[in-house]
Amino acid sequence: MRNMMKKAAQNVKAVAVRAGMLMKDTKGENYVDTAVKILIAVVLGALLLAGLYALFGDVVMPTLTQRIQDMFNYAG
Repeated sequence: MRNMMKKAAQNVKAVAVRAGMLMKDTKGENYVDTAVKILIAVVLGALLLAGLYALFGDVVMPTLTQRIQDMFNYAG
C-alpha cells in the first residue's frame, strides 16, 4: 500500500512538472497551429451549414409541404 501511494505521488509530481514546463513555454508555434485549426473548422462548418441550408430549402421542404397537404386533403 505504501509503494502504491509513493507511485501515485510521483506520478502527480511528474504531471505537475510537465504542466509547469508547458506554462513556461513561450514559443509561438502552438498559437499558429491553433489558429489554423480554428480557421479550418470555421470554413468547414460554414460549408456544411450552407450545404444543409440548400438541401433543406430545395429538396426537403417542398416535398414535406406536398406530403402534408396530401395527408390533410380529405377530398381526394
